[in-house]
Amino acid sequence: MHARNRTIPIAASSTHNPALEYMTTKKDEFVGWARKFSLFPYPFVTACCAMEFMAVSSTPYDTDRFGAALPRFSPRQSDLLMVVGTVTHKQAPILRKVYEQMCEPKWVMAFGACATSGGFYQNYAAVAGIDRIVPVDVYVPGCPPRPETVIDAIMQLQDRIARQPHPIVTRDF
Repeated sequence: MHARNRTIPIAASSTHNPALEYMTTKKDEFVGWARKFSLFPYPFVTACCAMEFMAVSSTPYDTDRFGAALPRFSPRQSDLLMVVGTVTHKQAPILRKVYEQMCEPKWVMAFGACATSGGFYQNYAAVAGIDRIVPVDVYVPGCPPRPETVIDAIMQLQDRIARQPHPIVTRDF
């Protein structure tokens, strides 16, 4: 038998291998770092907060340095749903469908007072917070929120992404 045709037996999963744990931890940190700086936002823009959303992407604030510059207008190509503005009960099923079509892992940002709590609308048409429709990861306060607040929310989301476990990485990877 030639040396190159020999196979080396893989250790059973019941054995404790500290080197494997170290490598898995480092891979998990690497995947977290990569996901942290490669956010693809899908803007679900419905109201006046749209101007602030555009301002965040402009030169003085530049979300490109956080890896969240290029908005995707297809939910299948995005992993961050940014709900910007008021959501009505008529729009709620559409928002839910957009969320369900997004790839995993996915995150949601409620942008502004209207998306967070319904804002100053106290009527039958406005949803009092999008957390009744989709799970929200980070809330951006303000009416409209300042670009600095949005950048702070993106940084908080990035920290959360980097710290969470990443199911892609397994003991066999």
